[in-house]
Amino acid sequence: MKINRIDHVSINVNDLSEAKAFFLDLGLEVQAEWELDGEQLDRIVGLNDVKTACVGLGMPDGQAWIELVKFYTPSDEKDIQQPFANTLGIRHICFAVEDIEAIVAKLKKKGTEVFSEIQQYEESYKLCYVRGPEGIILELAEKIR
Repeated sequence: MKINRIDHVSINVNDLSEAKAFFLDLGLEVQAEWELDGEQLDRIVGLNDVKTACVGLGMPDGQAWIELVKFYTPSDEKDIQQPFANTLGIRHICFAVEDIEAIVAKLKKKGTEVFSEIQQYEESYKLCYVRGPEGIILELAEKIR
């Protein structure tokens, strides 16, 4: 028995088109789009009367997959929570990038919240945290060569 790879990371969103546009702008590509509902989905996710729309976004090389999910029903009573970098639970997605300065400048221009200026970690990485739509936290990491 072994684990072969992480298949995908799923992110629940209220505004599917805004979240999709954000990740497309970062350079991901739409791999698939679909809608799901029905009793089997209800049993899989442990909820009743589930209806969803999903967008699968991946890197051009096909190695990473993000699944954006909009639950039409049932709705989340708590709405969007704004987590911080130290909030318990799954907290951020890290992208290995090239030219972090250009990416951060582009995101700032579009109004994306940047947690801090780009920081250099030892002689290995340049790092920066940003908050995308609906509180999604991304870490951008550029390996120093």
